[in-house]
Amino acid sequence: MRIFDPHIHMSSRTTDDYEAMYAAGVRAVTEPAFWGGQPRTSAASFYDYFDTLVGWERFRAAQFGIRHHCTIALNPKEANDPRCREVLDALPRYLAKDGVVAVGEVGFDSMTSDEEKVFARQLELAAEHELPVLVHTPHRDKAEGTRRSLDLVAASGIPPDRVLIDHLNEVTIDLVAETGCWMGFSIYPDTKMDEHRMVRIFAEHGLDRMIVNSAADWGRSDPLKTATTGRAMLDAEFTEDDVDRVLWRNPVEFYAQSGRLLLDPVETDQTATFEGNSVLRGQRPK
Repeated sequence: MRIFDPHIHMSSRTTDDYEAMYAAGVRAVTEPAFWGGQPRTSAASFYDYFDTLVGWERFRAAQFGIRHHCTIALNPKEANDPRCREVLDALPRYLAKDGVVAVGEVGFDSMTSDEEKVFARQLELAAEHELPVLVHTPHRDKAEGTRRSLDLVAASGIPPDRVLIDHLNEVTIDLVAETGCWMGFSIYPDTKMDEHRMVRIFAEHGLDRMIVNSAADWGRSDPLKTATTGRAMLDAEFTEDDVDRVLWRNPVEFYAQSGRLLLDPVETDQTATFEGNSVLRGQRPK
């Protein structure tokens, strides 16, 4: 089983997680920019965080045989904070960097007017940089948040096949399926989706444009939920090719639209050194 986890926050995970993920078949990940668990006090804190995503975390993952990519954005939860919004002016220089495969997470949290303005601006940036978009649907009033998200995406003119609407469930899947956008599902221990519900959705809706992620972060979460979903699919008599399509080929197809995926096997070198923002084999993010 080969796995591309298309949404996982590895900066909040340990090296033990990387080892367990590699053993389970994970060979590539995408880490979306998100909030740090408490309010940031200035835009400057984002720049250090973004530098970590395009530099250190990419290097750290490579030491365990895993290709690391990221998405960059001002996340919805912090879009309401005027101290953070100036980061929008700095996003273009990060969106041009190696390893950045989409704009995201963008979307809604509380569905305020400020969130909508930030969302719309970042859709413009995605179009300008010809990058795909990762959209976070809110945890509260999810159906209405998904509808509003889809309205903004449609108004942006970005082709729907370049948009991934994430954190979907049984209530929201039909809203997205008819638009042509990609459909993302987060498999979580207590909230969002579990692997058995996910298998039932596959049985009812098929595998086209379906993407599964662990969304593992600093909360109670499990970076092996992608592998667990693959095993549940096999138990439900899906084929190994079906599992490969969901856990590898679908996320690869979506993020490959960035032109920046690196999927060749990593030649790990435990003696490699990290200096500044250097990454494996002395390569430096551009």
